[in-house]
Amino acid sequence: MIDIKFLRENPEVVKENIRKKYQDEKLPLVDEVIALDTESRKAKQEADDLRASRNRISKEIGALMGQGKKEEAEAKKAEVAAGAKRLAELEASETELQEKITKIMMVIPNIIDESVPIGKDDSQNVEIEKFGEPIVPDFEVPYHADILDRLNGLDKESAGRTSGNGFYYLMGDAARIHSAMISYARDFMIDKGFTYCIPPFMIRSSVVNGVMSFAEMEAMMYKIEGEDLYLIGTSEHSMIGKFKGQIVDEKSLPITMTSYSPCFRKEVGSHGIEERGVYRVHQFEKQEMVVLCKPEDSMDWYNKMWSYTVEFFRSLDVPVRTLECCSGDLADLKVKSCDVEAWSPRQKKYFEVGSCSTLGDAQARRLGIRTKGENGTYLVHTLNNTVLASPRGLIAFLENNVNEDGSVNIPVALRPYMGGKEKVLPKK
Repeated sequence: MIDIKFLRENPEVVKENIRKKYQDEKLPLVDEVIALDTESRKAKQEADDLRASRNRISKEIGALMGQGKKEEAEAKKAEVAAGAKRLAELEASETELQEKITKIMMVIPNIIDESVPIGKDDSQNVEIEKFGEPIVPDFEVPYHADILDRLNGLDKESAGRTSGNGFYYLMGDAARIHSAMISYARDFMIDKGFTYCIPPFMIRSSVVNGVMSFAEMEAMMYKIEGEDLYLIGTSEHSMIGKFKGQIVDEKSLPITMTSYSPCFRKEVGSHGIEERGVYRVHQFEKQEMVVLCKPEDSMDWYNKMWSYTVEFFRSLDVPVRTLECCSGDLADLKVKSCDVEAWSPRQKKYFEVGSCSTLGDAQARRLGIRTKGENGTYLVHTLNNTVLASPRGLIAFLENNVNEDGSVNIPVALRPYMGGKEKVLPKK
């Protein structure tokens, strides 16, 4: 959510930003919110004048009563009573106007960084850099569900009976590799100086509304029936929510955290062959990184954060690339974002395994997260990035480390978490 003062002073900048995001239907909202803001400030000024008048008249009443001028004092009291009625009307109007303004401001997109490429949708995202050679072996790489099947590692049939489509059981060595990757991702980030955290896996609507758009919430999140609670779609939500309404010590910035959580997403729609495997599922596990920092440091942290994900996957012998998200592919709160994509030797193309974003002060403004320094109080900047989301990360690992005989190589970095194993063997 952008600053109302900025919108008031730069309406054409806000409109041009909306056009860059191909959301022209939102253009009228800028003029609408300006009109409401003008009305709100007018009501506030009148209310402030009435309060000042009430205080002045109250003093006059006291003086008149002290002088025995009861009739004049009563006339003044009548004047205060009339003003009180109007003041109540103005206060109610202020509240209503502010609610309307906030509702509109919540859907006006954040100002994107000038470096973001302009494009309508994800088909116009821009490749930045490749890391590692995208190798296609001289044997046909099986579909990941078949790799898991040869390890006796995947049971979707039973999950269908217990939970329905989009759920799974991971078994044996496959489950162990999955957990090893999560544990390695945790320690990888701790070694980068991040504080490890396990957050709540459910959050209130006030936090949800602070960290994402309404459209994203409806498409992604599961609500707990009868409760003001939602299952998290990513631990970033509860990690940022941890600081809701807080003034953090400027000396503590940057705050760098890495969090583990299960994640739950609706993933509405049919996804073809992917439904046979575990690429697009309703439940997965994730190691996330979250940073709160000074505004002037946010772009430096953005570049550090995505580079950590690249380094992590390269240590597991997975080639990756970074892809700059274009304007039309950015969620409304994001200032800049890039995806980290892993190489799929089976599909001979890259697929997303993580996303890094800086949101400027948008989340901080919604949630009231501030810091206080020598120059006063100001909003912090927030950033988030995926270290590892598995089983999607597991798919990338398996495809790039499977052998023709169905065995899977264990890279050096992962062996301490696999009991020293250099390879896991197929069971069938």
